[in-house]
This record gives sequence, C-alpha cells and structure tokens, in this order.
Amino acid sequence: MTFRKISMGLIAGALLTTALSAREQVKIVGSSTVYPFSSLVAEEFGVISKYPTPVVESTGTGGGMKLFCAGVDLNTPDISNASRRMKAKEFKMCKKNGVTDITEALIGFDGIAIAQSSQVESFNITKEQLALAVAAEVPSADKKSLIPNPYKKYSEIDASLPEREIIVYGPPKSSGTRDSFEELVLQSIFKKMPVYTDLYKKDEKANKKYKKYSVIRTDGVYVESGENDNLIVQKLTKNRAAIGIFGYSFLEENRDKVVGLSVDNTLPTAKTISLGTYPIARSMYFYIKNDHSKDVPALKEYTKLFMSKKMIADDGILTELGLIPLAQDIRDEARNKVLSSQKLTLEELKK
Repeated sequence: MTFRKISMGLIAGALLTTALSAREQVKIVGSSTVYPFSSLVAEEFGVISKYPTPVVESTGTGGGMKLFCAGVDLNTPDISNASRRMKAKEFKMCKKNGVTDITEALIGFDGIAIAQSSQVESFNITKEQLALAVAAEVPSADKKSLIPNPYKKYSEIDASLPEREIIVYGPPKSSGTRDSFEELVLQSIFKKMPVYTDLYKKDEKANKKYKKYSVIRTDGVYVESGENDNLIVQKLTKNRAAIGIFGYSFLEENRDKVVGLSVDNTLPTAKTISLGTYPIARSMYFYIKNDHSKDVPALKEYTKLFMSKKMIADDGILTELGLIPLAQDIRDEARNKVLSSQKLTLEELKK
C-alpha cells in the first residue's frame, strides 16, 4: 500500500470520527406542554444563530426522560423538556446509564386547564368533584369502603353540577401533565380522606407516595388522547359534552374554540396562575445534558437564548404563548444555574 493510500485512509477515518463525535443540530425531546415554547425558541435560534434550527419532538415528559437518560452517546437527546420536575427514579436511571452531569432549567409556570367547547354553558367544579369524576375508585355511600367509580353524570356527584355525561379527554401516563394532574387533584384530595388513608396504612410505601390515590378510571369515561394537546382541543369542538385536560398555553391559543372551567371558583388566567390562586398550577422545566456541550457547540447557545429576558421575562416572547413568568429573583437564579452549567444533585431534587 502506497503512502498516498495510507494518508487518504487516515484522513477519511478522521473525518468519519469527527462526524460521529460532533454535530451542529441540537436534539430536544419531552413535554407536549413545553413543546410550543421550546419550538419557538428553536425557530428563533435558527434565524439569529449560525447553527441549524434544533429538532424538537413532543414525546411526553416521561417518554422524553427515558430517551434523555438512555446514555451520553450523541444519538441521544441533548435536552428533555418537562412539565414537572425530574423524578428521583429518573435521575437514578440517568446516573445508571452514565448521564451524571445535568443542569435543571426552570422556565416559568403553567396551569392545567380544565376546558370545554366554547359553544356550551360553562360551570364551576371543585377539585374534589373533579377527582371523584375521574378516579378509578371512590368512597361508598357510607364512606367506609372504596367502590368502582359508578358516576356517569356530574349531577350524580353533586346536585349542583349539570346533568351532563362525564367524558374526559386527557393525557396518557407518559405525560407530565398527567403526573401533575394526579398529584395536584387526586392525591391532594384523597390523601386527606380516611377512607383512602386507612386502607393503605398497611402499605407504608404506597401510603407515603399516595400512589394508589391517583389511579384514574379505565371504563371509557377518561379517554387517553395522546401527547398532542391540539388533538384534545379538536375533540372538544366535536363533542360538546366533554371536558379536556391540557396546559394553559393551549387554552390561550384556542380561545375561539374552547373555554376554561372555573375550579374552586377560580378561572385559569395568567394572573391567577402567577399568584397561585388557581388551584391546578405547576412549574415547567427543561434538562440539559452537559456531557454533550463540547461536541454540540450549539447547545449552550440555545439554552442561553431560552433563558434570556427576550424569551422568559415579564414581557418576553414566550408570554404571548401563555408562559407565566417567574418572579425576577427566581428567574435570575434559574438563569445563572444554566449559564454556569450547575450540576443537579439528587439531594436538590428531594427538597
């Protein structure tokens, strides 16, 4: 073999290694709720930077975490969007697969809207009534045992509610919105009811996490509608009796088609969510795989843009999509964590 052939072979091999060990395009997965915000930032980034527009996939928070935590190879995502905080078990899964340097980015608040078609009369529902409408098991008449959910109409739960069929279009188990809904509605109500707590006292682990308090009915009343919240909006326009569960941003985007129900006498608005008076509100995040920063140079630039005042300040672009901004001191702290690539710890997640 000639020297020229050897040299050409080495050059080709070096180019192939470079191609496999670096890329310009940021890869993002995760929450369908955070997806519109992340996509807008990605589009802006593609316009103003020298890098290509990042690829953003809506996989659901849980699905995104599985992909994100699969390893540090460049064929895994750089960022996972989340409509709830990363779980301790997800952090441990990441660590097991070598994903040990993660930065948490808190971007703002979002409410979980309970919505219906704008063509029918709206009504107020309490968190307890909502929990009883979707739970797999509910208290018996004497409150001494749990029975399979018998409710078919809202009026059967409480005479003050309309005589409408209970049909709920909501997110699947892989969704962070589903996790938040279970925690903020079912768990927060049922963990205070003796009929639930007494039955689970023997199972300390289940009692501690209230996992059994958040089982949603599977008898056809609650209809899992995928990770595409726009699909739920479409279904509500076709079935006027139904209600849907999705992020507040989708309510903002579709005010001409759907309206939010009042929950505990409070409507979902930017003001009620930011003040904490709307009872079903949560924080939104994205998680950065710092191991990719060296080989994906666009990663730091994209996250810097996302956390900029231009995007998430009180008058930031993302507020036009329904993002509820953080207080300035909290926002500054969140931005500093990203700019300094602060490493997330399990202890911090447990706080």
